[in-house]
Amino acid sequence: MLRCIIAVIFLTFLGIPSPTIAAPVKTGAELLAGNDFALLRGRKFALVTNHTAVVGGIHLIDLMLKEHIPPAIIFTPEHGLKGASEDGIHIGNSSYGGIPVKSLYGAARKPQQEDLQGVDLVVFDIQDVGVRFYTYISTMGLVMEAAAEKGIPFMVLDRPNPLGGDYVSGFVRKDQPATFTSFYPIPIAHGMTVGELAMMIKGAAMLPGLAQLEIIVVRMEGWQRWMRWPDTGLPWLATSPNIPDFASALLYPGIGLLEATGASEGRGTEKPFRLAGIPGIDREALARRLNGEQLAGVRFDPVQFIPVSMPGKASQPKQMNRHVDGIELVVDDYLAVQPVEVGMAVLSALYEGLPPSARKSFFRKGFKDMAGSDLARQAIE
Repeated sequence: MLRCIIAVIFLTFLGIPSPTIAAPVKTGAELLAGNDFALLRGRKFALVTNHTAVVGGIHLIDLMLKEHIPPAIIFTPEHGLKGASEDGIHIGNSSYGGIPVKSLYGAARKPQQEDLQGVDLVVFDIQDVGVRFYTYISTMGLVMEAAAEKGIPFMVLDRPNPLGGDYVSGFVRKDQPATFTSFYPIPIAHGMTVGELAMMIKGAAMLPGLAQLEIIVVRMEGWQRWMRWPDTGLPWLATSPNIPDFASALLYPGIGLLEATGASEGRGTEKPFRLAGIPGIDREALARRLNGEQLAGVRFDPVQFIPVSMPGKASQPKQMNRHVDGIELVVDDYLAVQPVEVGMAVLSALYEGLPPSARKSFFRKGFKDMAGSDLARQAIE
């Protein structure tokens, strides 16, 4: 209850309407730890995790070490075990408390069979953001393949989808091969927890060789599909360097698409995915147009900002050291916001605000991959 009260005070301070206070959600990791790790006792297990695997302010690995049931090996996704490496930076192997830490965002993105020698269970505990092009779920799929090849069970310690379980939006990936940022034929905002997604990946045969994989999901207590992150009573931890807060996570499914355009998505500022713009565009007209669309739960303030190099977050942001004209997205009602629709509106307004000669270079390599289909670009054009 204290966590809920703190969350309400914090949201009020930010000007975000307070959620209805409910019993705090208990994550799969919290329930596993509360049951004395009974499901892991006597097992030699691998742990796929990062800095977000926290229970009551203590990292899951530290709880395991305290209870004398250490993982045999730790695997980490993009951004590393501490979540401190910026996007796209390859990460080397290391160790933690004497346990080998194998990066799955370096020389290899899938565990090698020798990495799982003697292992009889793989455990996954990472907080996701509910977006197809966020790579933690791609890592999960590759680990599922490795577990299936080895014939060992795959356990997911479930955590909430910050966007809720009722919001599903965006084009489904189709007519193009899978990539690490578009690994599954699902919408941009898929509306599933990682445990639910793991079951769907197997059940819908989204990846080969999983028919015999045993999946164990340690489900949450107290989570309901309508809940977005503030309603869970859980503290927010930056899931990666440019998702520092819930507002950024909420807007990321739509504004994240700007990454594959010439526009700035706010990287290189303290408000990633809460700012968007292009040098020289009429920011007043941009804000007027977007506010005129009366998109639920969000307003658009005209601003000018300067992206700068922020090592560890954005060493080389687009439009670095330039005055960028654009808008700040301000969330007034987080439950009402439809982030993919907001992103498409911002993309369309930016595109239309450019002179015809500049529109030809607006979309960059990777936009179709992120959007999932060429239909998104065609709709904006």
